Formats: sequence, C-alpha cells, structure tokens
Amino acid sequence: MRPMRNLTMMTDLYELTMMYGYYKTGMTDRSAVFDLFFRKTSENSSYAVMAGLEQLIEYINGLHFDEEDIEYLRSLHLFDDGFLSYLSSFHFTGNIDAIEEGTVVFPYEPLVRVTAPIMEAQLLETAMLNIINHQTLIASKAARVCMAAQGDLVMEFGLRRAQGPDAGIYGARAAIIGGCGSTSNVLTGQMYHVPVAGTHAHSWVMSFPDELTAFRAYAKTFPDACLLLVDTYNTLHSGIPNAIRVFDELRAAGHEPLGIRLDSGDLAYLTRQARKMLDEAGYPKAKICASGDLDETLIRDLKAQGACIDTWGVGTKMITSEDCPALGGVYKLSAEVVNGQTLPKIKISENPAKVTNPGKKKVVRIYNEDGMAMADLLMLEGETIDPEKPLTIFHPVDTWKRQTYENYRLRDLLVPIFHEGKQVYTSPALMDIQAHCKRELASLWEQYTRQRNPHVYKVDLSYELFHLRHSMLNPDGSAAPDVPKLQ
Repeated sequence: MRPMRNLTMMTDLYELTMMYGYYKTGMTDRSAVFDLFFRKTSENSSYAVMAGLEQLIEYINGLHFDEEDIEYLRSLHLFDDGFLSYLSSFHFTGNIDAIEEGTVVFPYEPLVRVTAPIMEAQLLETAMLNIINHQTLIASKAARVCMAAQGDLVMEFGLRRAQGPDAGIYGARAAIIGGCGSTSNVLTGQMYHVPVAGTHAHSWVMSFPDELTAFRAYAKTFPDACLLLVDTYNTLHSGIPNAIRVFDELRAAGHEPLGIRLDSGDLAYLTRQARKMLDEAGYPKAKICASGDLDETLIRDLKAQGACIDTWGVGTKMITSEDCPALGGVYKLSAEVVNGQTLPKIKISENPAKVTNPGKKKVVRIYNEDGMAMADLLMLEGETIDPEKPLTIFHPVDTWKRQTYENYRLRDLLVPIFHEGKQVYTSPALMDIQAHCKRELASLWEQYTRQRNPHVYKVDLSYELFHLRHSMLNPDGSAAPDVPKLQ
C-alpha cells in the first residue's frame, strides 16, 4: 500500500477564486456538468490511449483541505472566513463517469464527465487535466512505438530523462499501458507489479582494466541473466568477440547467455553483423537489444533496413513524447442543473475548433460483426439506438458525408467511477489494462494506425446533439442542414 498524497492544493488559483465567486453569489447548490476532452492528437496519429484514471481516483478520494492549507489560503487575503470554513469540510459528493484506461480514444470525446455541485466540479479541473493529459500522452506515444516494433519486446528506459520524479513514475506506468513489456524504473515496478529490466552501463566496462575482465565479472555475478553492453570501445572488433568468449565460458559452466546490447552507432549495420557473428559462434538464440534515442520512426526505418534487433530500449523520446510534448486536453462546462432542469451550455469561438458540444453527453462506439471499430457517436445522455435497425451517421461539418450500418453492435464507453461521492469502480491491475489496450488497438483498421498520414477515424454527432448545437449557435432560428435521424 502506498501513502495517499493530498493533492487538493495542486490547483490553479483561479479555480479557488471562481469557487469563492460561486459562494458569494449563492450558487453553492447549483450543479454542473463538465467534460474533459482533447481537440487533436499528434501530427502522425489519429488516436490516443486513455490513461491516468487510477491516479484520478486516488486524487478524488484524497480531496480535503488540511488546517495548514486553510491557514495558507487565509494568508492570501482573498477569501472571507465563511468560505474558508466551507473549505475546511470540503469533500467530493458528485458523480464521475470516465472511459476506462487502455481504451482507444479520439478528439472531442469526453474522456471524463463530471456531474457535481459547481464548486466541487470547478476545483477538479487543474489536477484532473494534469493527471489525464500526461498519462494519456505517454500511453499514446508508447502505443505508437510498440506498434512500430511489430511484436518485439519494448523496454521503457526513460526515467533519467523524464521531467521530474512523478513524470518518471507515472510516465513509465503509462508506457506499460501503451504496450511496453518492462520498465527500468524500479519504483514503478514495485508500485504496479510490472516487470523491470536493465543490465549495465558503459561505466561498468570502463571501471575494469579491460572489457573482457568487465564482461567476465558481470557474467560471474549474473550467470543466468547475462546480457552484455558491447559498444563501449569497438563493437565489432572487441565488444562482440569478447562477449562471445565470455558466453563460451558461461556455457562450459552450464549457463546460457541472454545476449548483447548496443547503444550507439549504425544499428542496422552493426546488428546485422552481430547476428552473423553470434550465429556462427553457436548462439542463434542470443538476443540483440538496441537502445539510444529510439522512437517509432527510427524503429520503423531500422526494421525496413533489415536490422537484427529482438528487443528495443526506448527512453527520452517516449517518456517526454518528444514530437508532441503536450496533449492539450481541456475541461469545459457543458450543462448546468438549475431547479432540477438540465440547461445545455456551449462555448462559442471565432476558432471553429474551440466551439464545444453542449449538453450531458455519452460516447458510443460502433463495431461491425468482426469486432472492428467503425465509428464513434457523441449522443445526448437520454438518446437510445435500436441495434436491430439500420443506423445512419453523418459528418458533423460536411453533413453530406454519410454512412449506414447494419449488423452492428454498440458499446457505451463512459462507465461510472464515482456515484454521489462514493467510488463505484475498481481499477484493474496494470498488466490487465495493457491487455485491454492491445485488444483496443487490434480493433482498429490499419489505415487508422499507420504512422504516416493516418486516416481520420469517424467521430460524429447524433441527430439530437447536432440540432441542439446548431440551435445554440444560431439563436435566430436559421434552418439546420438536412441530416438523417439515427433510425
């Protein structure tokens, strides 16, 4: 068991000033619906992988203001004693629905939906975005890296380059969700019961009089887990020959080596030569591991060049998601509940991408008979679909683009996490989340997962949601485009 951290004060000041404003204007009993979603993926991806829900649950369960928190807020001279007294007994009492970790998700879909008193819902914004944005970003990057590896083992090696301890711990957790088979981060391994992996560094080799002595010392220490780093001096002329010599000594003593690792140089050429040398020496089962500033693009290119690499150690570019360093998720008010009536809300912007979808919504995924994902549909909470009838969907902007499905099945992606402040969901084990992610990725057609110019997955609006959005954007009553009802 890990001690639960109280992250209540990990918030932007404006969350508290808005809460104070709600308090002063008598809105404490008003409820609201907020959606957490992102507007775009990285440049060469059409999807993301939901992650961070377990830490979000921990955050919600730990919400409270300690006495020292109240005193610090008092020292800011922004809030009166009545509000501070309210905060001293603060806890979450609302409902949270979310998409499960490891699920493939797309732009504009609510990953988390909060229905709660507006002051409670408002406070969640900053921490919730911090948690979900980060882990979803890294899980998505890891999924792309692992897909490029085409089934080879990918090891997460990013701790020393992560942007702080939490980014290293939870980034490694997210990388496991995305498909990595192990992590170098021992604390993540301990916390989440996942495999840890690592051998030795160049400093080990350099600390001995010569390379051969270093290899022998390591083999003596780990006779049944001997994987040697062979590029400290000269990979082909000393590193691999010395490793083979030590492997022969290990075998004579009744042990089999694991293999070798390369961290630099022309990995395509060097690993082809290494494979030939190992095979000729009688070690066809010895693994070749590669590391050194790898990402999905380089892995794909190395495979195309015939590199003989069995396992990949990926660090900096995955733990920092170098090509897309932020997910950009947002948290937007979509409805208020006043006197028992749900009132949809919409944010309007001159930038069409920033116009929100109003109302309390759900996300429904459409599958064909073979279990392949065909499209997602954003619907108002009360809408239903009869799966026995044909279903026609349409593009939310280019409404003439339409698709009709028959013999399909539906899946609601949002599941209850908290009900009236009580946790009603139990997070699966991390490796079970990874297995779920693998099934999710397998349900996507290749055109959606390719690394270059992927096809855009369909995320459409239901008839009712489309018309609600149009009516709120056009209060003058202008007619909406002619679009088909769901059935």
